[in-house]
Amino acid sequence: MKRIPILLVYLRLLLGLVILVLAILQLAYARNIIIALITIGLISDILDGIIARRLGISTEKLRRLDSAIDQAFWIMILIGTCIISPAFYQQHYIQLIAIIILECIAYIFSYVKFRKEVVTHAILSKIWTLSMFATIIQAIATGNSGSLFHLCFYLGIITRLEIILILSLLHSWANDVPSLYHALQLRRVKDIKRSKWFNG
Repeated sequence: MKRIPILLVYLRLLLGLVILVLAILQLAYARNIIIALITIGLISDILDGIIARRLGISTEKLRRLDSAIDQAFWIMILIGTCIISPAFYQQHYIQLIAIIILECIAYIFSYVKFRKEVVTHAILSKIWTLSMFATIIQAIATGNSGSLFHLCFYLGIITRLEIILILSLLHSWANDVPSLYHALQLRRVKDIKRSKWFNG
C-alpha cells in the first residue's frame, strides 16, 4: 500500500516517454491516445500526494521526487505537443519563452538561496496546472487554444512570480507552502495549517 504514491509518481515518467514516442511516430489515433495519457498523468499527480498524506508517508524526499518528475512529465508533453501542433507554438512562442524564463529564475533563485529545488506546490500553481492541462488538450485536439491559452499564460506569469516571492520570504527551504500568506507565517516562525488534501 505504501508503494502506491511512488508508483504513481514514476507512472508519469513512463507516460511522458510514451507520449513523446507517439508524437514522434504520429500513428493513427495518436492524438486521442496522447490526450488520454495526459489525463491519466494529471490524475496520478493529484492522487499521489493525497494518498501519501493519508498514509503518513509524505516525506521531503518523496515531495522532491514528485516535483522533479512533474517537471520532466510536462516538458515531455510540451515537446510532444510541439511536434504534433507546431503552429500553436509558432503563434505563442514569445509568451512561452517568458514563462520558461520565469520558471528558470525561480529554480535558480531556489538553488542559490537554499541549494535545493522549488517544491512549494502552491495552490495557485495547482490551478495553473489545470489550466495548462486544458490548454494543451485543446491544442492537441484542434491545433489552437484561443482564450484558454491567454488564461493559462497570465496564470503562469502570476504563479511563477508568486513562487519567487514565496522563496524570497522563507528563511529556510520548505516544501508544500500553499501561498504567500503561508510563507509569511513561516517567516514569522509560526506553524501553518496543514491539509491532507493539499499540504499535509
